Amino acid sequence: RLVWEENMKMVKMHNGEDAQGRHGFTMEMNAFGDMTAEEYRSMMTDIPVPAATKVKSEPNTLLDDLPKSEDWTKKGFVTPVRKQGPCGSCWAFAATGAIEGQMFWKTGNLTTLSVQNLVDCSKPQGNNGCMQGNAYRAYKYVLHNGGLEAEETYPYEAKEGPCRYNPENSRAYITEFVTLPANEDYLMVAVATIGPVSAAVDASHDSFRFYNGGIYHEPNCSSYVTNHAVLVVGYGFEGNETDGNNYWLIKNSWGEGWGINGYMKIAKDRNNHCAIASFASFPNIF
Repeated sequence: RLVWEENMKMVKMHNGEDAQGRHGFTMEMNAFGDMTAEEYRSMMTDIPVPAATKVKSEPNTLLDDLPKSEDWTKKGFVTPVRKQGPCGSCWAFAATGAIEGQMFWKTGNLTTLSVQNLVDCSKPQGNNGCMQGNAYRAYKYVLHNGGLEAEETYPYEAKEGPCRYNPENSRAYITEFVTLPANEDYLMVAVATIGPVSAAVDASHDSFRFYNGGIYHEPNCSSYVTNHAVLVVGYGFEGNETDGNNYWLIKNSWGEGWGINGYMKIAKDRNNHCAIASFASFPNIF
């Protein structure tokens, strides 16, 4: 109870300050309300940095030529928001999200893919189920495995189990994957031209935990440490384009009760805020 009340007090204080124009985003109580900050942070996963990476040497599209805003959720590329529960499988949700978008490009069908398939089967690639992982290794698994099942045939359990992949049920594949340099311009080019891109952020702050709306900007956010994987599904701006209120639109895996129906607007072009561009990657399907 006490924890809930303390958190409630913090949320109310933040929103009071926000009403005075101090923050630019609001907070609300949610499913994390009963957790202390320590308990919440213990849910964060280690996002290992990919070692050998294939990068595109420079943004080959001029930024001026890109649309000023993009939202793939409005174009049928993005499946409904899901809930990872007590398993640190954010990396698998971020990976399936990016593959779902590319499969939609390729086939015109939007299929929710199996997160559980990745949690159970990508250990040889270095992921560790509910403990830690990254999207890069998940792509590696799908590439080497030659396929990935759909949620329908390999449903999510929020815990680790034995690998039960059945090639007959494969509903997706990839041909290669690309890791982007840690730069918001590269991320913008990728999101504008490729579709949803998996990324990782510093989500360790209470302001992130109780985020409710507006453009998230947390002064204590790290620009290089990440502990939570998300899917970047678009970008845009609030007010006038010249105001500098730019944001990335990210899809989280904490259910629709968190944030803006499961999504967050996070500050864009503010020195790689919360390390949003540090570990971005996406699959290609030829």
